[in-house]
Amino acid sequence: MTQRLTFPADEAALDSILSWTRERILSGPDPRNGAQSQAVLEAALGNAITPDGIEATRAFALFTDSIIPSIRPFNHPTSLAFVAAAPTPASLAFDAALGAAEIFAGNWDGGSGAIHAENQALSWLASLAGWPSSAGGAFVSGGTLGNLSALHAARAAWTKERPDRWRILCSSEAHSSIAAVARVMDAELVMVDADACGSMSGAAARAAMTSGVFAIVGNAGATNCGAIDDLEGLANLAAEHDIWLHVDGAYGLAALGDPETRKAFNGIERADSFIVDPHKWLFAPYDSCALVYRDPIKGAQAHGQQGAYLDTLDHTAWNPSDYALQLTRRARGLPLWFSLVTYGTQAYAQAIAKTVQIARDLACEIDATPNLELLLGPQLTVVLFKATNLKGPELAEWCEVQRRSGALLCLPTKWRGEEVLRLCIVNPETDTNHVMNVLRTLT
Repeated sequence: MTQRLTFPADEAALDSILSWTRERILSGPDPRNGAQSQAVLEAALGNAITPDGIEATRAFALFTDSIIPSIRPFNHPTSLAFVAAAPTPASLAFDAALGAAEIFAGNWDGGSGAIHAENQALSWLASLAGWPSSAGGAFVSGGTLGNLSALHAARAAWTKERPDRWRILCSSEAHSSIAAVARVMDAELVMVDADACGSMSGAAARAAMTSGVFAIVGNAGATNCGAIDDLEGLANLAAEHDIWLHVDGAYGLAALGDPETRKAFNGIERADSFIVDPHKWLFAPYDSCALVYRDPIKGAQAHGQQGAYLDTLDHTAWNPSDYALQLTRRARGLPLWFSLVTYGTQAYAQAIAKTVQIARDLACEIDATPNLELLLGPQLTVVLFKATNLKGPELAEWCEVQRRSGALLCLPTKWRGEEVLRLCIVNPETDTNHVMNVLRTLT
């Protein structure tokens, strides 16, 4: 073992950290934890960074005693707000090992084995979409960077005369990252009104089509309502205008893994790129987004970086930095790969199907409960509903009481201008009876 002189290793602290990590993976988070004020955190942590430092055991105690209680545990089965997380025990344990391995996975030279394994996971996702074996891409940090990288590749692939104004066509239910990407790219959004269920039809997109549109963004599981756009109609429109179809499936495209739910995504096989976040509904830890191109060469033409310090790289090898807006990166796709290898794809299909069924059961129970009104869903695993006799500050207080007690993390959202409640199920351990017992207190 190499002796560390500059930064010596504290074996007792290492044992403590590994022991805590093991227990956390086995027992999971405390659902009663939640965000704390800046003042509370300043009092708890004090001025922790000092010239002389403190021994590692005391430093780790700041993490366990002050930082951990201040975080919202999105990977708990009762965390149904936003699009939460449900990493498998295998993926969490492997993520800890991955951090210790300190793999540079920006290029083949630094992380060939890791990149090869990541590419197996990307190939599995591409095959679920019906794409050829030549498809590929890279894992990036999240959906925003994935969407930005895909849309940059879309604009770089434009072969016609440059328009007066670059435009991206998308649904009014598109994720907020699409608007953010448009601002970064100095492009204009052509927003198409979604239908009553939150879906954009091919006909509506065609009616909104205008000059300068270089890409269409289709939803495959809108964050707020779970809607899937008319991907077949959008693919027809993209083909007619010889432009790029990108599918934002950060949440919903995980359902490709369930053969029955896969049918809802007909048309995805004709898209040019898609994203899906393993840290959402593919049971991997934060942070990971799979960006996949039907033709990876177009991604490389847009993103390949040049520099004297990069001249020694083998540019015929698969370098993930060629496929997204990134250079330095960890092998963030490996926890998904390890979990898939450990449990098998059939276990994934069953887990996804189970969450879909949980959402259906909850929708039926909500629809049958007095003073609860089912508004929409389930669409994939999103359910929108409202409490007919509770709103505004009273509803917010109810949500906070449930959060503080650890009973349920369920927060309001807006749907068609109305304040409603939203559930999104991505954890197969979510208990329908428990959730309904909590929701009945709304009445």
